[in-house]
Amino acid sequence: MGRRHLVKPFLTRNYPIIDYGKGVFLYDSEGHSYLDGSSGAVTANIGHGVDEIIEAMHEQSKKVSFVYRSQFTNQPAEELAKKLSGLSPGTLNWSFFVNSGTEAVETAMKVALQHWQEKKRPEKQLFLSRRLSYHGITVGALSLSGFITRRERFEPLLENYPLLSPPYCYRCPFHSSFPKCHIQCAEELEDIIERIGAKYIAAFVAEPIIGAAGGAITPPDGYYQKIKKICSRHEILFIADEVMTGMGRTGKMFAIEHWGVTPDIMAIGKGLSGGYAPIAATLVSDEVIQTIEEGTKVIMSGHTFSANPQSCATALAVIQYLLKNKIVDAVTVKGEYLTKKLVPLVKRFPFLGDIRGKGLLIGVEFVENARTKKPYSRNWNVSQIVIDHALGSQLLLYPAASGPNGLDQNGILIAPPLTITNQEIDVLVERFAKSLILTEQSLALKERS
Repeated sequence: MGRRHLVKPFLTRNYPIIDYGKGVFLYDSEGHSYLDGSSGAVTANIGHGVDEIIEAMHEQSKKVSFVYRSQFTNQPAEELAKKLSGLSPGTLNWSFFVNSGTEAVETAMKVALQHWQEKKRPEKQLFLSRRLSYHGITVGALSLSGFITRRERFEPLLENYPLLSPPYCYRCPFHSSFPKCHIQCAEELEDIIERIGAKYIAAFVAEPIIGAAGGAITPPDGYYQKIKKICSRHEILFIADEVMTGMGRTGKMFAIEHWGVTPDIMAIGKGLSGGYAPIAATLVSDEVIQTIEEGTKVIMSGHTFSANPQSCATALAVIQYLLKNKIVDAVTVKGEYLTKKLVPLVKRFPFLGDIRGKGLLIGVEFVENARTKKPYSRNWNVSQIVIDHALGSQLLLYPAASGPNGLDQNGILIAPPLTITNQEIDVLVERFAKSLILTEQSLALKERS
């Protein structure tokens, strides 16, 4: 290709050039195929190259692809907002469309602040979040994130929001186990609120299932019920970051529904368009909007491409495809099948410590000692070793942090398109097992060196 001009994640690394995708497979310019075992960045929920989506995008492009939200509204945006209102729990009836999950989280923060300002309580301006968490890479969203390896370079710019212990049952921060722990990781929220003062706290922000910062850490039953009660009692908004977990990924349209809890504000993205166009959204409850509607009537946020008709038409087509084909209805069963196939690998490969998650969001944590759960050194970056061997085995996986402080690069996410078949799951597991054989050899070499 001659001189390179594109900034890639690793500047000196050569990446395959993807030519096209179909279903759960991607094909590069050299003719190699890859099973997309991570839906890219847990995004391609309905797979690649779906004709119905391509047609919907083409039809919208013949009408209009851009209007500016302060000058016009557009039919795809109006229809998408209405559709999301019908799909969302509780009174999350209002949609603010943006371009990425990070923007959706920051918009949620801005709406929360403005809500309290309009209620004449401007002192409520702090946010609480968890020590193992990831909410985005811009300054506001990264300030919420307890993902140390992504924070450390930018610490001078960031607020120190993450305080709560994660609901990490495999490595209980309170050295207990469920249910005798009485879900102390949720009760800790009460302690922190009392220490800081509820009158200063605007919202608590959490991923229903922790993604990249913890490798599909899934709370026990009762966790979010306690969290919501504590937030409500102290007049603190609950913001659910469903950017990774939403749109059917866990077997329900939104992961928070597994716990029967409704947040006050919810951020969605990634699977909203299935990766076919950039779009995300902040969903806001009637109660939160009402304060602003009765006050200034303007939410002070927005971007040039917010509510873009091309992206909105694409997302609407993706949702219609999900519903028409009842794709979400089958996710739980597919996830159980995938987990059943993965579990025997724990006995076969002693460095597999834990397999967890819901639906088709599965995390795998690697450990040096399965009995003591001792993590591999951060410098070993076992996640990348596994991912590199998986790539060589024509399988795509997604990296995740792990360990007591989230510092260890010892996890991966397996999150294929929701349309994957059982036969394709068999291929995925076969290729994953092959990559683990190669990883085992690489780790043995490291131990001897």
